[in-house]
Amino acid sequence: MLRKLFTLFFISISFFATAQSYNITGVLRDTLEYLPSSSVMLLNVGDSTLASYARSDAEGKFTFKGIAKKDYIVKALYVGYLPFEKLVTYKEGQDSDLGEIVLKQIPTELYEVVIKTARAPISVKGDTIEYDATKFKVPEGSNVEDLLRRLPGFQVDADGNIKAQGRDVQKVLVDGKRFFGDDPKIATKNLPSVAINKVQVFDDTSEQSKLTGVEDGQKEKTINLELKEEFKKGGFGKGTVGVGTQDRAMAKLNYNKFDAKNQFAVLGFGNNLSQSGLSRTDYQDFKGSQSYNWDDNADFGFGMAGGIRIIYDNGDEGDGLEIPRSWGADQGLSKNYAGGINYNYDTKKTKFSSSYFYNNTDQSLVTNAFTQYILPNLNYSLRDSSNNGNTASNHRVSLRFEKELDSLDKVVINFNGKIGDRANSSISGTNYFNEDMENFRNKLTNNSYSAQNMVLSGSAIYRHKFMKKGRNFALSGTYYKNNNDQEATQQSTFKTKTVNGQSFNVGVINDVYQNVSFLGNNENMKSSALYVEPLTENLFLEFFYNFSLLNQTSDRDVYSLFSDQRPRVDSLSRYFDNNILYNRLGTSMRYTKKGFNMTLGLAGQQMDISGVNRADNEEAIKSEVNNKYTNLVPNWGMSVQLKNNKYLYADYDMSINAPSINDLQPFVDNSNPLYIKVGNPDLSPSQSHNLNAGFGFHNPVNFINLWSGISVGLNTRQIVYNQFVSENLVTTITPENIKGGYYLNAYYNFGFPIKKTKLSSSINMSYAKYNTPLYINSILNTNDRNTYNVGIDLTLTPLDWFSMFGNIRNSFVDSRFSINEKQNQKFYNLTSSVSTQIKVAKKYFVNINFDYSQYVNKAQNFNNTLPLLNGSVHRVFGKDNKNELKLSVFDALKRNVGISQMSVNNMVSNSVTQSLSRYFMLSYTYNMRGNNTQMKKNRWE
Repeated sequence: MLRKLFTLFFISISFFATAQSYNITGVLRDTLEYLPSSSVMLLNVGDSTLASYARSDAEGKFTFKGIAKKDYIVKALYVGYLPFEKLVTYKEGQDSDLGEIVLKQIPTELYEVVIKTARAPISVKGDTIEYDATKFKVPEGSNVEDLLRRLPGFQVDADGNIKAQGRDVQKVLVDGKRFFGDDPKIATKNLPSVAINKVQVFDDTSEQSKLTGVEDGQKEKTINLELKEEFKKGGFGKGTVGVGTQDRAMAKLNYNKFDAKNQFAVLGFGNNLSQSGLSRTDYQDFKGSQSYNWDDNADFGFGMAGGIRIIYDNGDEGDGLEIPRSWGADQGLSKNYAGGINYNYDTKKTKFSSSYFYNNTDQSLVTNAFTQYILPNLNYSLRDSSNNGNTASNHRVSLRFEKELDSLDKVVINFNGKIGDRANSSISGTNYFNEDMENFRNKLTNNSYSAQNMVLSGSAIYRHKFMKKGRNFALSGTYYKNNNDQEATQQSTFKTKTVNGQSFNVGVINDVYQNVSFLGNNENMKSSALYVEPLTENLFLEFFYNFSLLNQTSDRDVYSLFSDQRPRVDSLSRYFDNNILYNRLGTSMRYTKKGFNMTLGLAGQQMDISGVNRADNEEAIKSEVNNKYTNLVPNWGMSVQLKNNKYLYADYDMSINAPSINDLQPFVDNSNPLYIKVGNPDLSPSQSHNLNAGFGFHNPVNFINLWSGISVGLNTRQIVYNQFVSENLVTTITPENIKGGYYLNAYYNFGFPIKKTKLSSSINMSYAKYNTPLYINSILNTNDRNTYNVGIDLTLTPLDWFSMFGNIRNSFVDSRFSINEKQNQKFYNLTSSVSTQIKVAKKYFVNINFDYSQYVNKAQNFNNTLPLLNGSVHRVFGKDNKNELKLSVFDALKRNVGISQMSVNNMVSNSVTQSLSRYFMLSYTYNMRGNNTQMKKNRWE
């Protein structure tokens, strides 16, 4: 049925796109020459609404192809010239050729008046594309995200991720200023579309380029939202409250107040709808305010990466400065609260940004999972049913201060901090099966823990520009501290059964009942220096130095709870103190001219890893580690901005990453007695070679864009988790270094309008291959995983009162195991969605969203389909339509669950998690700034 619906959908779209055959053409010029890149609009007769648009080519030619057979108004705009307007009458069987249209220059005394009344919906100013937001109609109460979906050249997916000109949007500014950090969706989901005057899209330079004043070819796709004058004065925002069936309730609020120098914003929500600040969508909505230093990179050399790749982790602290996202998107049942306040002060010489966020969640997860383990000559599987309760609360503060001391000196200071509490309780039952699916072992687990976490991060950057153009000096310092305190109780009991078929020497597995106390601390001090010397106008020499000293300590005490005396288990307890000292000195040559950038660099780096292992903090040293690693690290990069908005890039680097403390600390973790983890203090840093290349272009006239790229990585030394599986199927994993393994990723994205202002589409394809070696019982297993993805997106906005957005994604995974080819797996995931918005009457609106997913793995006899139907009807009312009443239904078919499939190393699994199902909700929203529903007679006035 679903395939028939989609077939009908595509047939109707194809008919819609090809059934029209009427064309209008013309040529724009003045008395002396042709006028390229002129804005030409096709308006409907009667209300002058936009039917289509075009831009003239280098010879002034414009064409409207495949338009409906009726009369139109053609309106042409060119900077400095009077607008041209002409009624074009359709004649049966004939195209309309307007011939040469001569535009006249604007008289000086009329220039200002004409400019104000003749704004084009889309204009190109250098490398910036500017949209007049007032020319694109959206339903009342829409946010910026809804507006962007209607702008040519934009794509917005179901989660609110934005693409412009085929590239991911990395920053959204409001009046050129930061808004809750750089996360795009903070602004697009919370600002009303009615507040926007213009939408500007451009490629912003990288932080490294801004720091040095030397173009490095690195670009960040950026949107600037220019507010209307009335929204720059006073406040605007909206609040919503709702109640529903099954005792569901929600409330959310956002308020914003801007002026020329100040920005103030408040966001907050609370609900028991499993819409958590910890879910994927909400995490992305809020993470901008928690981002580390807002991309003000304090590590210089070799571009933004900086070369200092030290992993900040300590035990299982979970999340750092960012809002946690470890529990998946919209799964389980949860109560959630979150709120934030943001203040920015922005002048030409002084910029100050500050944010505070609090989030709290209480979640329960009930999951059923099936996992298959592939061994050299056999395999076994397990079914796991678990009930998890998770709670978390966090306070986060972010501050940023930027000051231009004078025309040559600048200082940037950042501070980020977090204090958090977490707790977890987990009860699970696991059944083990042989190849004949006979149950030979049962395990019952009851674990719980609580943790407090404190993270501080601060950095300062000083930059000095010399009088000689291009000569720069920069110095930075960074301090990072992470303190993690945990208390856990672990209990596991086992039962063995006799089976008729394949059997294992399962023996006796001892029950576990223990208390674990863990205190971890990370402290890191870093500093970087950079000097740039211009050799010529286009050639620059860079020298840089990086220093880092990371101290990591972990104090783990394990106590047995089988007796009242709670004796300490010395074999599982450890105190570990580790230091990683990093020094890097390097230089690079950069050439930049007219869009061409090339850099070639070389650095020498040294990494010292030293540590001591004690049974307890006060006891004698049991073992020591003192290893030194010296490497020469090359780097090469090239980017070319070609004519007609084409872009080509390629780069190579060799990455060397320090082992994490989780892998280094030499204690035994038996929290799962059948899956034991043992650290390895003798680990060497991982080392890999990485090559990236890509090509893309976008056409600002017809909004066609294409982007493709490939990434290849070869591991000369990586850290893998080798396994030893005993006769009683107890798996012990140990991180060890291994040579070999590689990855390959390739992608292709093609976006195009099928019918301007009516229908646009994009085609996405990607391929990924991962070759991962590891040893299982001293036998090398190579897991080859091939993933193929194909997707199509469609945006249909034929009328002001109707819009529809659809997409289909098909993912196929082929996973192969060298140790047991009989267990090779193939599975695929199909996901699709259709979202429709309809204005059914003057103030009544209907929204319908249908998502369909299918997950299949024939080898595991897993075939699960997930249809989700959500809908709502709402009405706006009151003065300026500031009020909205909405009736919604979530999961009308009552089928919602969380489903996942994965394949990694020698394991294949699938899981189903219970999630919030069907409920109805009645909600009321008050908009502090209302919308006028009356349509202008001429919407271009």
